[in-house]
Amino acid sequence: MIRVAVAGAGRMGKAIAQGLDSLGDMQLVGTCGRGDDLDALVSDADVVIDFSLPEATNQVVDTALRHGKPLVCGVSGLDEAQLVRIEAAAKSLPIVYDRNMSLGVAILTRAVRDAAASLGKDFEVEISEVHHVHKKDAPSGTALKLGEAIAEARGEQGTGSVEFHSERRGEVPGDHDVVMRSATERLTFAHSVTTRQVFADGAIRAAAWVVGQPPGRYRMSDVLFTN
Repeated sequence: MIRVAVAGAGRMGKAIAQGLDSLGDMQLVGTCGRGDDLDALVSDADVVIDFSLPEATNQVVDTALRHGKPLVCGVSGLDEAQLVRIEAAAKSLPIVYDRNMSLGVAILTRAVRDAAASLGKDFEVEISEVHHVHKKDAPSGTALKLGEAIAEARGEQGTGSVEFHSERRGEVPGDHDVVMRSATERLTFAHSVTTRQVFADGAIRAAAWVVGQPPGRYRMSDVLFTN
C-alpha cells in the first residue's frame, strides 16, 4: 500500500483524494492547506503530491527533503529560482515535476517533438491555447513545454521561432493546438481537457511510479515511457 500526502487542500487536492478513493493499492494520508502541519503529514507518507501554490512549493520541497520522501509536483507558474531548487533537491530525491500532469499531453509532447525533428525548420510552427478566465500566465505552461520540445528537436535555443496564441474565456480547463505549416501542407496536433480530474489522475500515476525510483528530476514522459 502506497501512502500519499497531498500539499494543497483546494480543488486539485480534492480531485486527488477522489481519484485515490477508487484505488486498492494507494491510500490518502491527508491533505495539507495553509497553516496545517506539513511535517506531520509528510512523515506518515511514502510519497508527496504538491498541488499547492507557487509561494508554498519551496516549503513542500524542503519538507520532502527533510523526510526523504519522493515528490510529485504539478504546481504551475514556478519561477526560475524555484525550478533551480527542484533540480537541486532532485540530486537527493526522485522528483516528478511537469507543467502538465495529463497523460495525453505527455503523448502530444512526444509526437510534436518527433514531428519537428523529422520536418526540420522548413515548417512554421504555431501553438494556440485556450484556458479559463482565472488563469494568469500566458502562454500556458503546457504551451511553453510544447514549444520547448519543438525547439529542442530542431536544435534551436529558445522558442523564438514558435508563434504562440493565448485566449482566456469561460471555464475551459485547457485546449492546445499545434500547427506545423509549409508552403504545401499543414499538420495539426490537438489536445483538449474536459475535466481537471485528468491532472489529478496523472499525478496519482506519477506518484505510484516514482516510489522506488533513484534520485533524479523526472517528467511525465518518464512515467509513461520508462520501463
